[in-house]
Amino acid sequence: DIWGGLAKTAKIFAFENERGVQEPVGFWDPLALSSSGDVSTFKRRRTVELKHGRLCMLATMGYITPEVTGKFPGYLSYS
Repeated sequence: DIWGGLAKTAKIFAFENERGVQEPVGFWDPLALSSSGDVSTFKRRRTVELKHGRLCMLATMGYITPEVTGKFPGYLSYS
């Protein structure tokens, strides 16, 4: 590589101005999933991460809500 890896680091810094990048860490990608610098892949992964996070929050509320508000009276039939 005649540039000494400069092209590789330029791809890594391609997402430094995205929402959620905070100091002192900056753009945090420990598994180097964004090392290719592909914008469409980055946006898809970000969208999928938001979707999975929202589903996890709903699942947690579905688990907690019956314990707080109470359950329907009666017994479940196992037959």
